[in-house]
Amino acid sequence: MANLVIASNSKAMSKLDGSVKNKVYDFFEKLNADDTAPGLHIEPLNAAIDPRVRTGRVDLHYRAILFRVDDKSSGTTYIYMGTWPHDEANKLAERATLRVNPINGTLEGLIGDLPEAKAPVVESKPAQDSVVPYLVSVDYTLADLTEGLGIDPVLAAAAMAAQDESALLEAAAGGLDWEGSALLDLATGIAIETIRDKHGFTEAPVDTSIDEDRQIIEALDRPASKMQFAFIEDDEELRRVIEGGDFAAWRTFLHPEQRKYVEADPSGAFRLSGGAGTGKTVVAIHRARRLARDNPDARIILTTFNATLAQGLKADLVALDPGLPIAEKPGDRGVYVGGIDALGRDVLHRSRQNLSSASQRIFGRVVEFGSKRTVSDVVWREVAQAVDSGLDAKLATAAFLESEYVAVVLANRITTLEQYAKVARPGRGTRLSRPQRIGVWKLVDGFRRQSQMDETISFPEVLAVAAEALAIRAEGDGTHLADHVLVDEAQDLHATHWALLRALVAEGPNDLFIAEDSHQRIYGSPIVLSRFGIKIVGRSRRLTLNYRTTAQNLHFAVSVLSGAEYRDLEQGEEETTDYRSARNGPQPELIPCADQIAELEVVAEKLKSWLKEDDVEPESMAVLTRSQDERDRFVRGLGERGVTVRAVDKSASTPGQPVVMTMHRAKGMEFSRVILSGADDKHVPSPVTLRAVPEEERAEALLRERSLLYVASSRARDALVVTWSGRRSKLLGAAADDAIEV
Repeated sequence: MANLVIASNSKAMSKLDGSVKNKVYDFFEKLNADDTAPGLHIEPLNAAIDPRVRTGRVDLHYRAILFRVDDKSSGTTYIYMGTWPHDEANKLAERATLRVNPINGTLEGLIGDLPEAKAPVVESKPAQDSVVPYLVSVDYTLADLTEGLGIDPVLAAAAMAAQDESALLEAAAGGLDWEGSALLDLATGIAIETIRDKHGFTEAPVDTSIDEDRQIIEALDRPASKMQFAFIEDDEELRRVIEGGDFAAWRTFLHPEQRKYVEADPSGAFRLSGGAGTGKTVVAIHRARRLARDNPDARIILTTFNATLAQGLKADLVALDPGLPIAEKPGDRGVYVGGIDALGRDVLHRSRQNLSSASQRIFGRVVEFGSKRTVSDVVWREVAQAVDSGLDAKLATAAFLESEYVAVVLANRITTLEQYAKVARPGRGTRLSRPQRIGVWKLVDGFRRQSQMDETISFPEVLAVAAEALAIRAEGDGTHLADHVLVDEAQDLHATHWALLRALVAEGPNDLFIAEDSHQRIYGSPIVLSRFGIKIVGRSRRLTLNYRTTAQNLHFAVSVLSGAEYRDLEQGEEETTDYRSARNGPQPELIPCADQIAELEVVAEKLKSWLKEDDVEPESMAVLTRSQDERDRFVRGLGERGVTVRAVDKSASTPGQPVVMTMHRAKGMEFSRVILSGADDKHVPSPVTLRAVPEEERAEALLRERSLLYVASSRARDALVVTWSGRRSKLLGAAADDAIEV
């Protein structure tokens, strides 16, 4: 039985129709069963540069290109490079090469003429005496690229000639996956040794004492090799790869740095941060799979901010490994996947024996509550109107009271006024005098009494009680509900979320894995993890290479954040200076409109022009708005102009139609083309949102508004269009400087 390795540059597969893809799968089934079967016609080519190259018969019209590697330890391995029409396949195979890079030990497979493959066309600004090439300006030399990293000399020369970042990106696109990644790292000005470490290069890349075939097999295990090559372990995985047609998919190929965090075994809680599109979620999913494979009996919890994002995580996890056991309840063997509020509810159901004691600790008395959830906004408003608290109207709001209740009262298990009057309130923007604290406590007491009368409990209270019930369990028998907990989109979690996450798993190796981006915090307030017993100091890393968004769109999105200061989960400064994209594309378009009617016309015409393009699915186009009212207005207005679109709320969109949704709803999603509509000063930032917060918390509210615009603009993979009527939003700021205003 032969081993099968798939190369990520097998892009020819995406051009094949379904019938040919099925024949490729049949070809591999036969190859796996008996590679000597005469019907396969596995044949060498007399004129081939590389003696290992073979072609195989898929059908009368198509042939597969493979390399055959024979090793005494592992047997015969076929490395599949793609399928092409018969004559084209033979010509390409003659020039195909497979080698181990002598500088870094990475396996390199090339199809086609070597100089053409490695010498991209780089469009740069006209040479001027005063213009210094980009990499030269940051003190790199050609030897750094060729001798330090092992980049092909032709590609290295093109990169050294690039006069700006855009030209360097064009050069990077012409290299192998690892070469492109290394060149993008060079753009940040980091040390060659740091780049070597990120890609897993070693001081002794090649063991020349063993034969070449063995060198190739060993090179397949190098981190950078896994960017291009992956062993296919079973028929089901093979079918998914072939039917998907995308051999560079996240399911199979990971960047060495991503793989490092998938396979790492930290001694305690670990935080992985990174901008939108850097692959934090991909790492979390692969890590959940890795932990489950390492220990089939492990109880693993994979959770995120809400149910919609959790559904996506679960679908991706099943797509990655359909055979992975999915747990129905937290604490069961396998991987439980759910939104964190649903997780709290499920934990509560499993902790009934400790509920009385837990509620005593949280509320100061045993509380009986039903299954209904408190409508917190409504109850806070009713209590504020009914109770004479003496508070200023800016403080007696549902938004401030709910935030104070969760971040201070529930987080510190406060049950009396005396406790609340003395408790520290770190991270709370508004200072409270003693009379104000007394007023707040009157409303807290009123909220709790009203909920008791209604026999309801709020979501944060569920989480607080669930966390306390788990703590009581651990105090009693030393057991915990989970062995490993992984959390995605962690920047939007509040205090009782973190209390629950800490209580789920004992502190120790691989306990908590946290994926987050503080720049994407669009809910809640900043959190300091150490307050909840989660220690990540020294165990925090950041991803910087963006795989989703073009360099132009990424620059626009990151520029939205300029001028503002963001803090991470330990209140350290969060930076964006070294974020880079692996893709190039058009500049974002900024389109000012005379009024809202004109803006509707512009958006309708833009969607109509995109819908005429053959290579873009309608549902991969999105119009994002700041509010639900604006969403509904655009749905009606576009329909009146002959563009049928679908409003997206909690439900999924309908295939075949562009979608319209709020910027909040777009969180965690991506689209080929995005229109940010209503980017004017009347909608962004939201006046309603800013009016609802005290003056002392206005700066934090503005940060969330800026983050929301960053999230929305980073949803676009390819084209980004921004429209507005009236005055352009000030939050666009520097982001608009390099964009094209139409």
